[in-house]
Amino acid sequence: MNKIAPRMAEALPIATPAGADPMGDPLSALAGGGVLAVITGVEGPHYRNPGTIMAFPATGGSVGQLSSGCIEADLALHAREVAAQGRVRRLRYGKGSPFRDLVLPCGGGLDVALVPVEDPAPVRQALAARTARRDSLLGIDLDRGTVALDGPGFVLRILPSTRFLTWGAGIEAVTFAALAHAAGYPAELATHDEATAATAAAQGVVLRAGGPGDADPWTAVTLFYHDHDREPPVLAEALATPAFYVGAQGSLRSHRARVEALRGMGVPEDAIARLRGPIGLIPSARDPRVLAVSVLAEILAERAQ
Repeated sequence: MNKIAPRMAEALPIATPAGADPMGDPLSALAGGGVLAVITGVEGPHYRNPGTIMAFPATGGSVGQLSSGCIEADLALHAREVAAQGRVRRLRYGKGSPFRDLVLPCGGGLDVALVPVEDPAPVRQALAARTARRDSLLGIDLDRGTVALDGPGFVLRILPSTRFLTWGAGIEAVTFAALAHAAGYPAELATHDEATAATAAAQGVVLRAGGPGDADPWTAVTLFYHDHDREPPVLAEALATPAFYVGAQGSLRSHRARVEALRGMGVPEDAIARLRGPIGLIPSARDPRVLAVSVLAEILAERAQ
């Protein structure tokens, strides 16, 4: 694994390349080949970490961003040359860079490698693993300009997206599941209430049946019930999975009651200790929207760790 330099400062936005899609998925864009741009080092504060990627697909355009817009147009010019020549190009922006016209306001520096992806098979394998909710490693040989699954060089870890599985009934359950869906995460809701199901489906949330037994290490399980008697079976199953977050709405008194219920079901103490409650970063949040934002932020902070 390469050593990573200190992080770099955010730059001011200028023109972006034609056909740019900053919100798209760069890895998917390289399934047919193209040029991969990856941050290999930063100096000073910067809002992108080493390992952040941008794609210049063989079909044209660009997907993703490595800055707030200050270097993307220049990267597009270099990417066209890299694609034509088939050779890696390593660039430095900001401090120590030969590109005097691309000044980073903080005075820091950003290292970027442009790598031709002439054989996209490893990228497609990593995408298949991600779809199957498995992690994988892509090794980028910055000298030879090759990309290989489990290969040597600068290593990118490709992780499945955070998935949200929600159980509950009423406006809190719908608001949370809809917020996660609107933020672009896979979100599913299980409910016994027809009105809750109809409202959630109208907002694009996937409805599911059955328990949380398929939760994986990148899944968060949340419960939003006012009828707490419905919780123990779902929680017991969720706590038996590797889900990185399991939590339920309610007061500290409600949490203590559900803990006792789980003990009565024979759930191991180490599993019960994983149960979050009360949930959310904002104490005693009652407004459904505030609660949803509070819980989502807590889960994403947990995932980031």
